[in-house]
Amino acid sequence: MPVIAVLALDGAPGHQLTAPGLAFATAARHHHPVAYEVRVCAGPGFRSTGGPAPFGVETPWGMEGLDDADTVLLPGHEGFRAAPPPGVADALHAAVARGARVGAVGTGTFTLAATGLLDGRRAATSRRHARELARLHPRVDVDLEGSAVADGPFHSAAGVLGGVDLCLHLITLDHGESVAIETERQLFLHLHAEPGDADGRAPGAGARGGLARPGSRAAQGAAAEAAYNAVTPPGSSLEPVTRWMEANLHHPLTLDDIAGRAGLGVRSLTRRFRAETGLAPLQYLLRTRIQRAQRLLERTDDPVERVAARSGLGTPANLRHHFQRATGTSPTVYRTAFRALVSDVTWPERPEQP
Repeated sequence: MPVIAVLALDGAPGHQLTAPGLAFATAARHHHPVAYEVRVCAGPGFRSTGGPAPFGVETPWGMEGLDDADTVLLPGHEGFRAAPPPGVADALHAAVARGARVGAVGTGTFTLAATGLLDGRRAATSRRHARELARLHPRVDVDLEGSAVADGPFHSAAGVLGGVDLCLHLITLDHGESVAIETERQLFLHLHAEPGDADGRAPGAGARGGLARPGSRAAQGAAAEAAYNAVTPPGSSLEPVTRWMEANLHHPLTLDDIAGRAGLGVRSLTRRFRAETGLAPLQYLLRTRIQRAQRLLERTDDPVERVAARSGLGTPANLRHHFQRATGTSPTVYRTAFRALVSDVTWPERPEQP
């Protein structure tokens, strides 16, 4: 199992320490056989996290947690303009020498640059610190836009949402874009829920099946997640016909069309769909169309009319009706909320089926 070691230096922001665990655990929870071990390792002098309300963090790992790590992540921290704390530069050099990759989040890039490992390489930090990084470390080619940058074994990013963008970048390298995109979506659904919305549990608990208030953001997140989870199990006998359905969503499909494609009678088809997906064939088709609509709203600038046509939902009114029932919100609100949450996490555009 790959080991991700998060090196906590004094004054590291709490959200940058917790984001890797959230991102990598989400990837593992929703994709087999994806697996990661995430360690938060206390660096020299580590006492507390920074921010408006500092708090203490206890961890069983010290610097030794980096010794066998496949990836070392360096969050931002206080005193990032100074030389790295004792032992940090040596540990990072050792990690690179044995073939590990090293990631830096936000001002953590200053500390990585101070080791000399980034000399002659491209790197990123938070936008407001980019010019300062370039001035203090002129041998580093600083990306002033702050997007995720990879150069050899080194990966750096602005630290959007605590470094989730960098974690998604690493997940893409490990398991491909589709796993990273689904991980991003699941993170969005969890972050979209309000604390306490679901039986007083942590954010995202409602999306895992809790009783959220009707119309609350947790309820919307739960409904949206349910819409995306309408998939056939791996190796299902229905997989050929469901793939055909997904490729032809923009065409009118009837129950007879689906049964004919599957080579089954309507009754046999319905029994098999209910047994393997929990849904009748046309219910599955509707869920799949809503999934396509979500993808188009997230990844394209298509107007609602085009989204309705490409997803097979027909008219904007039909799209709004079914989308509201499935997700608890409108297509426009969903698109705005999704993009506001992940506005700095960019992915290459992938062609969709017409």
